[in-house]
Amino acid sequence: MDYIWTPWRYQYIATADRNEGCVLCDAPAAGDDERMLIVHRGKKNYIILNRYPYTSGHVMIVPYAHVGALPELEPSAGAEMMEMAQLLERALDSLYHPQGYNLGMNIGRAAGAGIAGHLHMHVLPRWTGDTSFMTTVSETRLEPEELSITYQRLRQALESQAKGLIR
Repeated sequence: MDYIWTPWRYQYIATADRNEGCVLCDAPAAGDDERMLIVHRGKKNYIILNRYPYTSGHVMIVPYAHVGALPELEPSAGAEMMEMAQLLERALDSLYHPQGYNLGMNIGRAAGAGIAGHLHMHVLPRWTGDTSFMTTVSETRLEPEELSITYQRLRQALESQAKGLIR
């Protein structure tokens, strides 16, 4: 069996239980979507760039409600989350032309949730051969685009894709 170590995550995991509020609740309440990297708002969820992306275009779909498990999520919020995933796929296709996507949730600390108390879905565009050992070997991620550029491009693409959708 092979093991791949991720030592850069230890600092985050070791301090994750501190009671310092919820970053996913604080982001939409801040009133500054660009600074907080919120690229789109819906009625029950919002889309935010991941500050520590695995790939360009790595975003999260986050319910406004602070819930930590799927049974606690309103059905209408879950439905909107999937609608946003569809919207994102179209927008990311137009910008980055990925060859696939990873969509996922880590529910609970034991499952790897960095923010265990606030449910959220990761959406990552993927390309054949986009994985490497750079992160593991030299604790370095290769991102070809700055977050500020990703923010502007994705926000514009989402606005374009969302036009005409009935909410």
